[in-house]
Amino acid sequence: MKYTKLERNWVMYDVGNSALVLLNTSVVPIYFNAINTGAHPAELVTAWANAQTVASLVVALLMPVLGSLADYAGNKIKFFIGFFLTGLVLCLAQALPMAALPFLVVYVLCTIGLNSSMTFYDAMLTDVTTDERMDAVSSSGYAWGYVGSTVPFIVCLALIFGGPSVLGLDTMLCTRLSFVITGAWWLAFTLPLIRTYKQKYGKERGKDDTFGRIVARTFSGLGETMGRIARDKVLLTYMIAFFFYIDGVHTVISMATSYGSALGIDSTQLVLALLVTQFVAFPSAIIYGKLAGKFGTLRMIIVAVVAYVCIVLFAAFFLKTAAEFWILAILVGLFQGGIQALSRSYFGKIIPKEHSNEYYGFFDIFGRYASVMGTFLVGVITAATQNASLGVLSIGILLVVGFVMLMRLPEARG
Repeated sequence: MKYTKLERNWVMYDVGNSALVLLNTSVVPIYFNAINTGAHPAELVTAWANAQTVASLVVALLMPVLGSLADYAGNKIKFFIGFFLTGLVLCLAQALPMAALPFLVVYVLCTIGLNSSMTFYDAMLTDVTTDERMDAVSSSGYAWGYVGSTVPFIVCLALIFGGPSVLGLDTMLCTRLSFVITGAWWLAFTLPLIRTYKQKYGKERGKDDTFGRIVARTFSGLGETMGRIARDKVLLTYMIAFFFYIDGVHTVISMATSYGSALGIDSTQLVLALLVTQFVAFPSAIIYGKLAGKFGTLRMIIVAVVAYVCIVLFAAFFLKTAAEFWILAILVGLFQGGIQALSRSYFGKIIPKEHSNEYYGFFDIFGRYASVMGTFLVGVITAATQNASLGVLSIGILLVVGFVMLMRLPEARG
């Protein structure tokens, strides 16, 4: 399929932000563990889970309100740029030497900027393409994001592992410089979208609409939107299902490196295995988009949820060695991009386009609160039992609930 210029530029943002996502899920947890000396492995997993929980909770609370404001014509790009720049500045700030707690605070704020920008980015999907092309464009975003993010990541790894011997630089300094490299990459692949994006669907602002009236209308509109969602049984059932199953997906992604590190797996093995995940995810996401066109978007989402249940069971009961972590990484790569891309595009097809940001704001509530619940469960159960495997196992229950709710949709019942 040949993409339009706007579709290509939209996909490029995935290439840019995915570099930071990859760094956050691989190098950053290891770096945090290194500067948090003397902590018990279970304490490290708990601290990292709590950081993910706080970041997700803040985004979940902000997005419905800001999303509704962004639905006014011309506002979406403004909110997108604001959160992107916030995340970018804080990404660069992580390159400064600091203790564990200040670093974790900066990381959380950076993650809020990153994830908030991605909410507005997701909502742009309805403006940049059509329903018929939505699965393919969304899947391409994740696919090229996975493979494109490996370019700065490999540069960062070469610097971290080769910097001390080749350049005579300290390993910790090389790790901090990776934030600068990643930030520059993110900026470069964001500028084309900023220059070309035009909001196609949006609410028009009246002549007498003051800022106060718009804000008041926004809060009243949120109630109306909640009512419309509650009355739409298909949309409500899907959002509840999404709430549960995406929890497993996000938690596996965000906690994998921290969990592997707590099991004593070498950090080099962890990072390289997650790099392989990116390469596996590239063709898998594209194939998933094509399979959705043949077998149906919802059906392919269900297949991925079942696969993730198996992945969680494998991680909880069998993951002990570096080789088994590599198996886990490959399995995640096969389904990660597909389930995220199709979840995004399926939602875009069943919502009113002129309220896309407002609806995606609620979509983000369900996704972010799910992430809050998943990482919270992992953190609490791990802290209570001093056994990270039991924390991971709790994710499987949420995936099963998501599967049951998906099967309640009329389309799933055929």
